[in-house]
Amino acid sequence: MKEPRGTALITGAAGFIGFHLSARLLREGWQVVGFDAITDYYDVCLKQRRCALLQDNSSFVFVKDHLEAPGVLADMLADLKPDVVIHLAAQAGVRHSMEAPQSYVDSNIDGTVCLLEAIRSNPPKHSLLASTSSVYGANSKMPYAEHDMTDSPVSFYAATKKATEVLAHSFSHLYSVPITMLRIFTAYGPWGRPDMALFKFTGSLLRGEPIDVYNFGQMQRDFTYIDDLIESIVRLIGAIPGETDAFDGDSLSPVAPWRAVNIGNSKPVKLLDFIAAIEEAVEHKAATNLLPMQPGDMRMTWADTSLLANLTGHRQNTPITTGVKSFVSWYREYYSL
Repeated sequence: MKEPRGTALITGAAGFIGFHLSARLLREGWQVVGFDAITDYYDVCLKQRRCALLQDNSSFVFVKDHLEAPGVLADMLADLKPDVVIHLAAQAGVRHSMEAPQSYVDSNIDGTVCLLEAIRSNPPKHSLLASTSSVYGANSKMPYAEHDMTDSPVSFYAATKKATEVLAHSFSHLYSVPITMLRIFTAYGPWGRPDMALFKFTGSLLRGEPIDVYNFGQMQRDFTYIDDLIESIVRLIGAIPGETDAFDGDSLSPVAPWRAVNIGNSKPVKLLDFIAAIEEAVEHKAATNLLPMQPGDMRMTWADTSLLANLTGHRQNTPITTGVKSFVSWYREYYSL
């Protein structure tokens, strides 16, 4: 029997990115322990379907609980002693953070501190924690590089993710635990989140309903197709901070085995072009409600992925039309449309 490649603890395993990452590591021979609270922020059935698919593999074990539940993560790491921890669980959503800020403190800050405490006591070889492109906030320099300012978040969600970066750095410094922060730029693809634009726009077009287009369509996003994102994360598992000297452009901390890495396509797409790609895939023209900018939104995101390429030898390369067609195909099959 082939020896497993190692044990990975993945928080948020029933989520969009966590599901795809768990499936990829299982295919590669890892033992995967998935951790998720399966909250009702969006369709619980979708999360349960993802989880059920993972549980078809005998190398996957699922634990349902909250990150911030006292002692749960500490006990898990003490028992498992995983080779790698990949922390993807979080309360997501920019606009929802204005309505329910306490849930973001509970999950994103308190939950992450619980994980960091567990890592401190039972350190894996490498911990990778999800951050977001939203930490760049009001920074107007483009493209965003890891050394650029992240001190002006424009949403409470972004502020909590910035806080996790700072907390992780302090733990990395104090306890010499290697940590990589994954600054993810607008992930999309099959099994995606229903609160994201692609999911909502596709459903509206297929039902013949108009779509709300904010900032009158004058927005751009650095969309990252899920397969490209997962490839980057998998490659970053072996890029352990502190094991090699820093190089030009590296975000490696001078006082800790900690770095932040952008994961994006490095090709911003105009919102109206994104909608056009959905229209082409659905074969239906959208009726649009052009609306002002929403509080907390960023007008543009654009990733400098030079560091990612240097660390992994990989750059994102899925065109937006290809990625959108793949999502629409999944959406039609999943909803039997």
